Amino acid sequence: MEQYKKEFIEFMIDSGALKFGDFTLKSGRKSPFFMNAGAYVTGTQLHRLGKYYAQAIHGTYGDEFDVLFGPAYKGIPLSVATAIAYRELFGKDVRYCSNRKEFKDHGDRGMLLGSGLKGGDRVMILEDVTTSGKSIEETLPLLRAQGDVEIRGLMVSLNRMEKGTGGEKSALEEIQEKYGFPAAAIVTMGEVLEHLYGKPYQGEIYIDESRKAAIKAYYEKQGIFW
Repeated sequence: MEQYKKEFIEFMIDSGALKFGDFTLKSGRKSPFFMNAGAYVTGTQLHRLGKYYAQAIHGTYGDEFDVLFGPAYKGIPLSVATAIAYRELFGKDVRYCSNRKEFKDHGDRGMLLGSGLKGGDRVMILEDVTTSGKSIEETLPLLRAQGDVEIRGLMVSLNRMEKGTGGEKSALEEIQEKYGFPAAAIVTMGEVLEHLYGKPYQGEIYIDESRKAAIKAYYEKQGIFW
């Protein structure tokens, strides 16, 4: 596993974004872990988060893109932080773009924040997590309405590796098959288990034998990798 992935897993824990316990998700599922990207609130955290996204994009997709698109609302700081980090780490200036929830009819008019989009733009979509693909379903018509843009891929922070809406494959796999562009994550839950199981971090073992058993039981029902 790449070093930046190990650091990102620890960063999620330090920031309170990844927690282990007993949680009820929005879907109604009972889960032994919970991911909350809203926990990244300081300048230091956003700076580091942007760097992890930039490293994952660079390692997965290379530099062949022009615009980072972050769907409102959580995607807005993601696209800004990652654009800054990409210039810092890899020397490439990329534009950022996000959408508004409502059309603005004065001043900076329209549905987009940041850079506009035009035909030929190669777009990388950023999200925190994807569980059903619903946000992509809402985002794509908006992007394609701007012209003949090319979607280069999707990057999320954590692949929960759960069944998507079809019940057979993960949400990221479903997105790839349905829309025809690749989807990836900085880390997967499999990598989280690999890095944390039985190993102390900051004096605490976050995934011990009983927690691993709870995660395994969860994935036997909801997962696609166990």
